[in-house]
Amino acid sequence: MKVLLLNGSTRKNGCTYTALSEIASVLNEEGIETETLQMDAHPVRDCAGCGQCAGKGKCIFEDDMVNDWLQKAREADGFVFGSPVYYAHPTGQMLAVLDRMFYAGGDAFSHKPGAAVLSARRGGTAASFDVLNKYFTISQMPVVSSTYWNMVYGKTPEEVRQDLEGLQTMRNIGRNMAWLLKSIQAGRQQGLEIPRTERNVRTNFIR
Repeated sequence: MKVLLLNGSTRKNGCTYTALSEIASVLNEEGIETETLQMDAHPVRDCAGCGQCAGKGKCIFEDDMVNDWLQKAREADGFVFGSPVYYAHPTGQMLAVLDRMFYAGGDAFSHKPGAAVLSARRGGTAASFDVLNKYFTISQMPVVSSTYWNMVYGKTPEEVRQDLEGLQTMRNIGRNMAWLLKSIQAGRQQGLEIPRTERNVRTNFIR
């Protein structure tokens, strides 16, 4: 089993990375492979809403990491999306990447557990947490919870390491993710299939 951790911060060893690393260490202890995908400083296209990805399983834009990450997502069993908070929302790069990945290849995420993690100096974590969780809940993904909302506080990695409750929350995410993945695997071994999804009804409220 493998979990992908997406770091929406361009700071490779910053606060968000510190939180994700705490989760990864627990997952590794539980025998689950992890890989952290790092956002870089290069520009990322926003989703054009063009619909040309339909049926292709990938985004039509090939000049950034989105399709490479989408391929990795297809091979993963679970996800952790981590982002710093900018103006009370996740980073623009992170949202652009997730919009395009979920539009072009939402089937790569369906019925796989996901957790959202936010880091902030002080405020905006709750609003940002809500934004990231919506990717999970529209894609039939079990949401991995913890013993507090999934966030850490601090302006620097050193300050985040002083947020003992925040790090505890991260470790409990790792344990809950591992438990859920192993439970899903055990269910499959017993012949339990994923639920049947209805897609027949689509209503537009136009008068």
